[in-house]
Amino acid sequence: MSQRTLEFDIDTEVVYAYLDKLLRFIRDYYIRPSYATYPRFFKNVELKTIDSKEVLVFTELNAEEGWSVDAEMRADKPIHIRLASSETVPQTVLEQIRDDLVIQIQIFEEEVRKITIYFAWREGEKSIPEKLEPSRKELQQIFSDSQVWLNVIFLIGTFGAFIFLGPYAPLILVAAQFLLIFNSDKIFERMGDWKITSGNPKIHILEYPLPIEEYMDFRKRFKMEEVLNIKKEIYQNTLLAGKPLDCQTAGEVFTKYGIKYVPENMSTKIVDVYAIVKKVADKYGIPVPRIVISNVMLPNAAASGPSSSRGIVMITTGLLIQLEEDEIISILGHEFSHLKERDPIMLFILTSVEYLLRAYYLWSIPIFWYLMFYMPYLYLIAVFGFIALISKFFEARCDLESAIVIGKPQILAQALRKIGFPQLRYERIPEYRFQSWLSLEPHPPVHFRIQRLEAMKEPVKSEHPLLQSTADVIKGFTAALQGSFS
Repeated sequence: MSQRTLEFDIDTEVVYAYLDKLLRFIRDYYIRPSYATYPRFFKNVELKTIDSKEVLVFTELNAEEGWSVDAEMRADKPIHIRLASSETVPQTVLEQIRDDLVIQIQIFEEEVRKITIYFAWREGEKSIPEKLEPSRKELQQIFSDSQVWLNVIFLIGTFGAFIFLGPYAPLILVAAQFLLIFNSDKIFERMGDWKITSGNPKIHILEYPLPIEEYMDFRKRFKMEEVLNIKKEIYQNTLLAGKPLDCQTAGEVFTKYGIKYVPENMSTKIVDVYAIVKKVADKYGIPVPRIVISNVMLPNAAASGPSSSRGIVMITTGLLIQLEEDEIISILGHEFSHLKERDPIMLFILTSVEYLLRAYYLWSIPIFWYLMFYMPYLYLIAVFGFIALISKFFEARCDLESAIVIGKPQILAQALRKIGFPQLRYERIPEYRFQSWLSLEPHPPVHFRIQRLEAMKEPVKSEHPLLQSTADVIKGFTAALQGSFS
């Protein structure tokens, strides 16, 4: 009988010394537990060595549906996985097991991040505090995601504005919002920790995972000021002295402070951020925007600005750590679509028209006045839901344009799997999939975005990306609605 196979690689930030722990994690937390959600069980589970590489092999079975899949997972960088079954097993089964393994790898990486010391530097600058103030993080959220939350804040604020500003309140509020959006690039720039330029293009990253006991001891022994002193000393002994960032020098500094140094556990990474952003800008045919780095572990990228000529891109060190260069490029392709299409301005126009119409006309209609007086939440839910829906159209179009311009929809899907895996875990539950469509989150559900991208054939073509994306979002929402009642 002929076989159906699915082979794929998964890039991982896990150092070589932790790859064996990864395989044991898969065995202990994916294979051994009994899952009530899926009627499966495993057999032939074995850890063995093939060509000096540790390999996890197992057979996954579903007695109710009558299928079995042989899996082989090789501890290497990238991690290589091979799934094999008979031709009678649906391809969707292999894809589901693939998704399960990808999520388990991301869960393991997240656990390792919790016990990892991360240091990041921009060339030509002294080390700075590792964490942003919470208020700055909140501002990033407000001015990211096509300014959806900024529009929501203004909608909420209109109820009290009339008391202080009288009949001119709507016009004044709209003008104030326009000024904020028009100057959003300047506001965004102040939120970053480092500016990236052609003269200072690179971010250097050091990662050092510790055993859980040693990491907890590290947290107890060293206050933030002492941690920054360690970071500063590594920087002074390497980059500031004109030398490359290397593990040996960093290890000597750690040892000096009484931290055990295990060479094979430490790794360094250099990311030429300017070159990456320039590559994306060239593909879109727009000027290289200003670039700022937010030194936080949350993997994220965002673009802001009233136009592509006044654009700014924010990238977190978490994104640089978790993603490979081609994945970062595809994510930035999504953000550049926002810049090129001027999505913040388009949403501002849309919400301003609704607001002024409501303020100067709808209030004069008795039935609207009655609705707003007795059940204002109904209208607010409708307005917020409408804004979120339009935003989903824009976000889906950005995915499509990244696939068209960058030309790698599969890579963008892979990146979304990595940075969106917490949400993806919940969306695998059928009941939650429909709920994820109803949230005020401006992006469509992660599973929808991934499936849509993976279904695209390269090269991707579309004469009307926004219309195509609108149709796709409506189709995805309808399918989720039907699934929730089936």
